[in-house]
Amino acid sequence: MLLSILLQTPTAVDSANIAKVAAAAALAPETPWDLVSKGGIVMIPIGLMFIAALYLAIERYLAIRNASKIEPTFMNNIKDMVLNNNIQGAQTLCSRTNKPISRMIEKGIMRIGKPIQDIESAIDNVGRMEIYKIEKNIGFLATIAGLAPMFGFLGTIFGVIQMFQNIAAAKTIEIETVSTGLYVKMVSSAAGLLLGIFAFAAYHYLMLKIDRVANKMEAHNLEFVDILQQPA
Repeated sequence: MLLSILLQTPTAVDSANIAKVAAAAALAPETPWDLVSKGGIVMIPIGLMFIAALYLAIERYLAIRNASKIEPTFMNNIKDMVLNNNIQGAQTLCSRTNKPISRMIEKGIMRIGKPIQDIESAIDNVGRMEIYKIEKNIGFLATIAGLAPMFGFLGTIFGVIQMFQNIAAAKTIEIETVSTGLYVKMVSSAAGLLLGIFAFAAYHYLMLKIDRVANKMEAHNLEFVDILQQPA
């Protein structure tokens, strides 16, 4: 009898170890892709919106940064040329610089000789057009910021529906029965909220940078008008 017990002990220990290993494997952290795949079909539009938001944020950031860059000596060179009556040289410098600010100043140079009000109006019109170009497609980030949480909520609804379908099919409530629906519910909600936060932050950050570019353009506009009002 004692020998039988001793012989059975390793088997029991091995079984316990195997159970622990299996439990540890079940609790092992899942990869991000595993979580995304469990979010259901609603993760497809959320994923597409994420790609679009990331592309727009990077593309507009680079465009705004490029638009704001201009040589520190640009306005000094324009001033020297205008005061020395070298209008053609000032136009050539603006064309070669090819920035929103230079295109705005170029329009003012082309109006030299007309009343100051007409020159300011022409410069303002070009400035508004340049800001419009810089803002191109940024509104889509605001749209994504509003749509993403709604798609996440839609995934929540799908998850609840799937959970009740599983319960109805199994005719009992067990953790395995509801886990699939809970995954869809939680993963899609989290993905929608995270995308909404990213798009919202990117939109307002880019709009802040555009405001800075607009203020810089306005400052150069005023500086150019001051140049025109200086005595030759």
